[in-house]
Amino acid sequence: MSANTPPRHGKTGRPIDTDKLDRIVTEARAASDERAAGYREQALKLYPWVCGRCSREFDRLNLRELTVHHKNMDHDHNPPDGSNWELLCLYCHDNEHQRYEEHRAAVAAGRGGKTLGGGGPPTTHKALEGLAELLKGRST
Repeated sequence: MSANTPPRHGKTGRPIDTDKLDRIVTEARAASDERAAGYREQALKLYPWVCGRCSREFDRLNLRELTVHHKNMDHDHNPPDGSNWELLCLYCHDNEHQRYEEHRAAVAAGRGGKTLGGGGPPTTHKALEGLAELLKGRST
């Protein structure tokens, strides 16, 4: 295939319109970034800048490492009260999604599905438990 020959579809053999694909990907990324910016801004206003798993604290210098995790894994479910969000550091967020994928694979293989993480007891640690009590009476 020469440099001027467009790539062809593997099944149909028709030429692939790479310009159209580039436009679709660009538009999808822009829409995703716009959606993420909206709920990220809201979540950062609603919640303290602390990872909900490991309790690592964040400030303006490292805030880019704090992500918004969708508890039900649906990135389009963004209630304004933030009930589907939790702030997680990059590492805990990756771990959470890995656990979810392992859970889905186990369910698909017929090896479980009651709890994430291989059937062990659910996590009981609540990193922000008592935070409201600590913040009572503090002015912002």
